[in-house]
Amino acid sequence: MCLAVPARVIELLEDDRATVSLGGVKVACSLALVEGVAVGDYVIVHVGYALSKLDPEEAERTLALLAETGTGIGALPPASDAA
Repeated sequence: MCLAVPARVIELLEDDRATVSLGGVKVACSLALVEGVAVGDYVIVHVGYALSKLDPEEAERTLALLAETGTGIGALPPASDAA
């Protein structure tokens, strides 16, 4: 099963890449498939690629639902990661 999860963009990098926070874990992902992404935006990430931008309220609802599963997926990023 594959899972795409909301992640907050915390840094824009060169070559259509960004650092995103997935539950406080910082990872690099490609922004090649999404236009107009800025620091603080939420994107849906799957296997290292941002697939689309996501409304912040929808991202937080989705992360809260994922957190309820008890799998560790969906923890909100620490306030220090907020833009």
